[in-house]
Amino acid sequence: MTLAQETINSGDTAWVLVCAALVLFMTPGLAFFYAGMVSRRNTLAMLQQNMIALGIITLTWFFFGYSLAFGNDRANGFIADLSFLGLKNIGEAPDPALHVVTTSVAIPTLAFFAYQMMFAIITPILATGAIASRLKPLGWAVFIGIWSVIVYAPIAHWLWAPTGWLTKLGAQDWAGGMVVHASAGAAALALLIVLGRRKVWPDRAPLPHSIPLVIVGAGILWFGWFGFNAGDGLQANGVAAQALVNTQVAAAAAMVIWLIIERLRDGHATVLGGVTGAVAGLATITPAAGYVNTLAAFVIGLLAGVVCHLALKLKTLIRVDDALDVLAVHFIGGVLGTILVGFFGEEAINAIGRDGVFHGGGWGLLGDQFIALGSVIAFSLVLTLVIGFAIDKTIGLRVDPDDEEHLDATQQGMSAYTDDPVLPIPTDDPAARLVAPQPAETGEGLYLVTAILDSAGTEGVEQEVLSAGARRAVVSEVFVTAAGPVDHIVRGQSRRVTMTPRVRVEILTPAQSVDDVQRALSDLGDDLVQMIVLPVAEVHGPAAR
Repeated sequence: MTLAQETINSGDTAWVLVCAALVLFMTPGLAFFYAGMVSRRNTLAMLQQNMIALGIITLTWFFFGYSLAFGNDRANGFIADLSFLGLKNIGEAPDPALHVVTTSVAIPTLAFFAYQMMFAIITPILATGAIASRLKPLGWAVFIGIWSVIVYAPIAHWLWAPTGWLTKLGAQDWAGGMVVHASAGAAALALLIVLGRRKVWPDRAPLPHSIPLVIVGAGILWFGWFGFNAGDGLQANGVAAQALVNTQVAAAAAMVIWLIIERLRDGHATVLGGVTGAVAGLATITPAAGYVNTLAAFVIGLLAGVVCHLALKLKTLIRVDDALDVLAVHFIGGVLGTILVGFFGEEAINAIGRDGVFHGGGWGLLGDQFIALGSVIAFSLVLTLVIGFAIDKTIGLRVDPDDEEHLDATQQGMSAYTDDPVLPIPTDDPAARLVAPQPAETGEGLYLVTAILDSAGTEGVEQEVLSAGARRAVVSEVFVTAAGPVDHIVRGQSRRVTMTPRVRVEILTPAQSVDDVQRALSDLGDDLVQMIVLPVAEVHGPAAR
């Protein structure tokens, strides 16, 4: 079996392989981006929900997905056959070519397979931001495996295979405004219906726990997006350069206009808002990057910043708990960009493109874009509802509502941060009792020191007080009443915080060590919020020994 075509362009091949690696890098980038915006106690769960796609969807794409998307058409442009099942007969495949390429591209079919695989991997996990804190690991793994075959592969065939029915119609989707963002956004909406709202929504939705982690993720996404948008022509040529420049300009324009809106409305422009605007611009330029000129990309970026920012109110209007604004940023961004191709498309930029309304092409392209959008959204929405409900009613897709706020403990058995307090244990477990029933012993000469600490000050505190002479120290996480309600503005939305997470340390110490224990706690400085010292009459349980 031969794995390469007769004529290989080494430059184009290298470019496609590099772009494939860039798109793969977007998956951990998305994981960081989302993980920083959830509660610190759900960080590992969010990371796993994203990273697991690298394993599951690589295999589904290898065995089924690639063949169903780019094999021989068997259903009038709706889906391909399984002629390339497990890459069987790959040496017989023609030179890989997307509908946006005028001639066959001389690269190995395996390079095309790898590049397209990375798109299949990242698409369903875009939805994890919408349904944060609600997913069971097994149910989610099964869901993305099924979804990548039953939903993603047919849509990719419709728009990116030369025989796809939307390709033949004339719809244009350069890098995934419909195939990736609209389909994932529709899936996110369906899953929001299946899984429902979190217990904390809307009054106690957690604030982002690590803005630096969000920025790292956004930076990786931005970097990877150059491979996402500039590699779709499968050639290292002028169209690739145009797509790359358009990607950067649109992201920059969306970032700046988002920051301006924040400044005018809230009095300050935030780094979280800036990167959110950039991601919105990146999502919106995706379907248009290889079809429009740079000035059009600038306008598209400006519109993305304004429209996606306004769309943040969408979840409130339709009463869905879209935790990380996936609908506003990715779904609306993909839809908006797809529509704008119908206005700004320019055949002079890309010979395989079509002129839009502003370049004398009339309304034909715009009409085709709406037909394609409606088809993709309806298909993804309906099938995701079916798959989601089926999995939830069988093996389970939604976590128990009581577990929503500490998924790392229940699903991972560990914490993302070494300074976290003791992991929560289910309350029906006898080990969860702070003090087990034991015969009473005299507490003469003993003191109970209770300290409330800022979370950042917990690392090593137990060892410090034990070294100071304490007999026992128990660390637990608590919420305390804030001095007054505090309104935080996150992505243009006000969140009122009335309870503040803190760490409580309960210390049993002999009288002769109480001063040393207090000094050890006082050395924590600003991390010490409150300290109470009380004499103990009697003690039950192992703390007395």
